[in-house]
Amino acid sequence: MKIDLHIHTKTCSDGNLSIEEVFQEAKNRNIDLMSTTDHDSIDCQERAIALAREHGISYITGVELNVTFNYPDKNKAVSLDFLGYQYDRGNQELKSKLQLIKEHRGRRARQILEKLNVEFDKGGIEKFTGKDLKNIQDSVDGVFGRPHIANYLIEKGIVSDKQEAFDKYLVKCDVAKYPLSLAEASRLIRNAGGLLVHAHPNDPNGTSLVSITPDLDKQTDIMGKYMLEYIDGVECWHSRQDANTTEHYIDFARKHSLIMTGGSDCHQKPVLMGTLDIPDWVAAQFKR
Repeated sequence: MKIDLHIHTKTCSDGNLSIEEVFQEAKNRNIDLMSTTDHDSIDCQERAIALAREHGISYITGVELNVTFNYPDKNKAVSLDFLGYQYDRGNQELKSKLQLIKEHRGRRARQILEKLNVEFDKGGIEKFTGKDLKNIQDSVDGVFGRPHIANYLIEKGIVSDKQEAFDKYLVKCDVAKYPLSLAEASRLIRNAGGLLVHAHPNDPNGTSLVSITPDLDKQTDIMGKYMLEYIDGVECWHSRQDANTTEHYIDFARKHSLIMTGGSDCHQKPVLMGTLDIPDWVAAQFKR
C-alpha cells in the first residue's frame, strides 16, 4: 500500500502542479491513500474528494497550518507547522479563520515588497511597483506566500534560484505571519471533527523544532511538556527526516498514544509523491 499524507498543489498553495495534475500523478504512481495539505487553505478539498473518487484513491481531508509557538523556556516565538486531518470541510469557524489568514497573507506580501524596495534601492536595482505586485498576484492560484515572490525575483533576473531569493532578500525582508497559536489551531481542527498532527518536527530545512534544538530527546521533551494537550499525532515519516528521526518519533508517539502519519511534503520539484516507505497500518488510524 502506498501512502502520502502531505502533498501541496499549485491550485490552492505553493506547489508546482495543479490539483488535477497532482491526482493524475498520484494515480500514475499507484498511491492508495493520500491527502493534499495546502498551506492555510481548504479551498481545494471538495475538488480533491471528487478527483480521488474519480481515480479510485482513498482520501483524507488535509491542511497545513503555520503556528506561532511560544517556547516558554527561552521566551522565544518559533514558527512551526501542524497538519489538520479528517475535519469537516464545511465547518464555518475553520473557513472563517482561514479567510482571515488569507487576507493577512496579502497584506504581508505588500509589506515584504516595501522592504524589498529598500534593499533594491541600496543595490541600484529598479524598485517594484504596483504593477509588479499585480503580476505576482496573478501568478498565484492558491494562497499568496513568499515562494511566489521568489519565483518573480527569478523571472526578473534579480536572483538565479529560490535559495538565493531567500538567502539574499526574503529572510531579511520577512514580515510576521498571522499569529495563530497552537491552542487555537488545535481548537479549530478539533471543533471541526479533525485531528492535529505536528508536521516534520526534525526537518533541518523547514519550520521545525530544529530552530530550538537539533537534539531529538530535547525536541520530544518540548513536545511532552508543552504540546500533548493540543496534538493528536506526529509526522514520523517525512522526505527530509532520517531513519533515526523516524524511529525516535515512533517511540514518542507510542509512549503518548499519538497517531503516526507520514508524507513527502511534495511541492513537485522534484516529484516526491509516494516515495516514502510508510507502513500500511498508518491508514487504519483514520478509520473512524
